[in-house]
Amino acid sequence: MTNIPETGRTPRVRIRLVIIQVLVFSLLLTLGGRLWYLQVRNGEEYADEANGNHVQRVVDPAVRGSILDATGVPLADNQTRLVVSASRTELMKMKDDGDAVLTRLAGVLGMTPKEVGDKVRLCDAKTPQPCWNGSPYQPIPITDEATPRQALQIRERAEEFPGISAEPTAVRRYAAPGGAQTSQVLGYLSPVTDAEIQAAKDTASPYLRSDSVGRSGLERTYDKDLRGKAGVTAYEVDKLGRVMGKTQSDPGRPGSNVVTSIDARVQRVAEYELNEAMKTARLETDKITGRKYEADSGAVVVMESKTGRVVSMASQPDYDPNAWVGGISGKDYAKLTTKKSNYPLLNRAIQGQAPPGSIFKVVSASAAVRGGHPFDGKYNCSSSYSLGNRSFANFESKGYGPITLGRALEVSCNTVFYALGHSEWKRDGGNQPKKSPSDWFYKTARDFGLGKETGVDLPNEVTGRIPDRQWKKDFWKANKDVWCKQGKKDGDYAEKIAFENCLEGNRLKAGDSVNYAIGQGDVLVTPIQMATIYSAISNGGTLYDPTVGKAVISPDGKQVEEIKPKSHGKLPVDAKTVADLNKALAGVATNGTAAWRFGGWPQDKIPMHAKTGTAQVYGKQTTGWLATYTDDYTIVMTISQGGTGSGSAGPAVRKIYDAIYGLDAKGQQNLKKALLPKPQSALPKIQGDGSIDAPEVKPYDPQKEEPPAEQELAAGLAAQAPGRRD
Repeated sequence: MTNIPETGRTPRVRIRLVIIQVLVFSLLLTLGGRLWYLQVRNGEEYADEANGNHVQRVVDPAVRGSILDATGVPLADNQTRLVVSASRTELMKMKDDGDAVLTRLAGVLGMTPKEVGDKVRLCDAKTPQPCWNGSPYQPIPITDEATPRQALQIRERAEEFPGISAEPTAVRRYAAPGGAQTSQVLGYLSPVTDAEIQAAKDTASPYLRSDSVGRSGLERTYDKDLRGKAGVTAYEVDKLGRVMGKTQSDPGRPGSNVVTSIDARVQRVAEYELNEAMKTARLETDKITGRKYEADSGAVVVMESKTGRVVSMASQPDYDPNAWVGGISGKDYAKLTTKKSNYPLLNRAIQGQAPPGSIFKVVSASAAVRGGHPFDGKYNCSSSYSLGNRSFANFESKGYGPITLGRALEVSCNTVFYALGHSEWKRDGGNQPKKSPSDWFYKTARDFGLGKETGVDLPNEVTGRIPDRQWKKDFWKANKDVWCKQGKKDGDYAEKIAFENCLEGNRLKAGDSVNYAIGQGDVLVTPIQMATIYSAISNGGTLYDPTVGKAVISPDGKQVEEIKPKSHGKLPVDAKTVADLNKALAGVATNGTAAWRFGGWPQDKIPMHAKTGTAQVYGKQTTGWLATYTDDYTIVMTISQGGTGSGSAGPAVRKIYDAIYGLDAKGQQNLKKALLPKPQSALPKIQGDGSIDAPEVKPYDPQKEEPPAEQELAAGLAAQAPGRRD
């Protein structure tokens, strides 16, 4: 065996020892530096965070402000209810995730365990209503209708109901004064989501996890004003959860009250009469289809002509917004969101789009004047208008010979407007358009405010549609592939249309312009747009932004922020043309298509102006429109698949005016019975403590039967009014 000299190993050992020493000193130095960083450099910050672990914050939700009508009557306010809530955080700490507790709770509340369990489950893309879409760390309301006995049982047997609370709480109430639901205008609330909390974290109005927010209607538009500020109190607690003292208190403040221009009495009449008109239409037989009219939806807008303030806005089908309070049930949610229910959450006054039919002719008449056609010129009202191998008939195939544009509006002569639309199309180059065509019919519609939002202070307003040259090109690009796949040259009507659109759907053709001129074809409008237009004709030409909010008043009543009417433009015609339109529309009510519905109206005292419309929609029954105005108010009503405008909407609109002005069947006015003979300009009276006076609203009690005298008068006028049902 060979011996290794001792002197050969010694240097290697020493090197290893040095390396180990360096590593040890490096580790010690790193540890020391980290300790210095934690205890000296950031010691105070981490000490504060550690102390924060022993601070619990208690949130006292703010009382939401009320939404009031123009006279101070609450449309949406609050009432104290006993609310039973469950803490999901506490339930999840239990071995069975709180199933036993929830089952016992269901027995006390008279609910099934499944109903209670569904209330506390969290919402996601796969979970149907009911479910909780708020923060999982926030107490989840099970019911807001607990009885005092049920609440007492829960509180006295607290050991059997850990994580369950029963407390008196201010809960939203939609009061429906006099029966006026005002559903789609008011909207509804639901709990804030985590995403909304994060999005609003650094804004001037952050959310707390206990907040509920407006999801539609005025509740959404004025949410920041109505919500107020929750009070937050911080308590110092020990590791056992015992309160050691109060560390901070941030007092809350209740939300402000929003006064609207809605008159609850007029709103109730409008809702009732719209619903009655639809029910009546369903009893009538459609001569085209041989079926009863479906009258599946409708809307009405009552607006102040000189300001754009909305006095009433109703939409059918309707719903009770109280269904959302405390969490909506699966059954109620299905009723509001399924096709069978026809989507009652939609506010069809601002979201319902349909061809306007003949009420669009005020736009076409204005376009013709802008294009150089005199209002008082003579235009042939023939029984039909030929275009190539197609013939476009006048309504009821009635001809009147040479007439003015004013008379064409009175009798709603389609062929006059067919010819004007065709003439302008040819002047712009026809199938070979000029480089810069005038396109008066399309430009005028946009200048009237169509094809864009009116600016109403309600969310999710739709724009409607003006099918001009650019729209045709964009629509063709989006649909060409589908049309070319489905189209057949010798197929049925729909297949032939698809085939034609595949080949030349990007071109503005003669047929497009002819149909468009009478409010048919691809043009779409909303009731609020048409109410804005007819209000502008009434007031001399100013297009106002429709507004529902009238003022925001602080809880103590000391700060009042009025919401002034705003204009977004003028009608694109001169004062003479506005006067001509005004005169012609008065003739519609006295000697035209609406005369049979306004028999006995006091025209000398309260001048009435009107325009009827009946729009054809492929695959559906006709949609009726009636646009009317006086010096004070504009009322536009539409009923989908309800027949003609004057036939379906005429009686309802007349009764709304009768209630507003206090008129009987013979046109005699009784101001004591008049609901609102002049628009409400003043705000409701505010008391010294900030409360607001609110008059009583009595339920609407209409006379069910029409007096014989009016029946006879209507029948007589009906016989004398050719084309009256347009």
